[in-house]
Amino acid sequence: MESTQRYAYYPGCALESTAEEYNRSILEVGRALGIELVEIPDWSCCGASSAHMTDYWLAHGLAARNLVLAEKPGLDIAVACPACFQRLKSTQLELSDNPELEGKLRELIGLTGEGKYEIRHILDIIYHDVGVERIKEKVVKPLEGLRVVGYYGCYLVRPRELTGFDDPENPQLMDRVLEAAGAEVLDWDGKVDCCGGSLSLSERGVTARLVAHIFEAAQAAGAEALVTACPLCQLNLETRQEGDKPLPVFYFTELLGLALGLPTSSWFKKHLISPWRLLKSHQLLVQS
Repeated sequence: MESTQRYAYYPGCALESTAEEYNRSILEVGRALGIELVEIPDWSCCGASSAHMTDYWLAHGLAARNLVLAEKPGLDIAVACPACFQRLKSTQLELSDNPELEGKLRELIGLTGEGKYEIRHILDIIYHDVGVERIKEKVVKPLEGLRVVGYYGCYLVRPRELTGFDDPENPQLMDRVLEAAGAEVLDWDGKVDCCGGSLSLSERGVTARLVAHIFEAAQAAGAEALVTACPLCQLNLETRQEGDKPLPVFYFTELLGLALGLPTSSWFKKHLISPWRLLKSHQLLVQS
């Protein structure tokens, strides 16, 4: 019998709303690969992306509250959203270096705990703790012929001193996971370009230009779809595309779940750019 690896799970706000399919696919893929994600009780917003630009104490207070709650299960912490990952990691690091912050947060939120548990992104966990060989063993529907590019965006792997689990300029982990699932992962020069992030609300023209550049690079590489691990990137890439031939944008766990033979139709139905035609063209999915 395969052993189960357990983590305290911080889904974050987006995975309870606009990225519900990301949350569902993470949980289902986790179960299939022997990962038990124990949702942190009473978790709250980490403050991304406005609090850390507004108030230093508020930003770290929001993140620290979740770190305190996450210590209760006595497990390392799994995070799905790169922005949440950054906020929690940043506060943990700041607390270790700044006694004034620690004292202030003990006063503001009753900060307790030792900060001894590691904060990790779900991609890091799947690649390093599960591994590509185990993924290959579990694949029942290889993604043969599906040409994709891995889009990591700004936050997931940078800065290196904070994230630390992949190359910040030419990351590879998502590519290797998708290859283990049978996809053809193409090399391209847009994998860590910025999509505009939360500027999609305040500077739509800027976001539109950035997204257009990303899709030009993906199409030049011959991609049929983009794959990401970030809910805000996925939303920007879906909503800011222009032209009559938009490319689907998947979460990496969705495609991994498809390759593992999991029921995926409820995830794909939530996409604004339908992936049905593409997947059916590769005999990967029959719409239910």
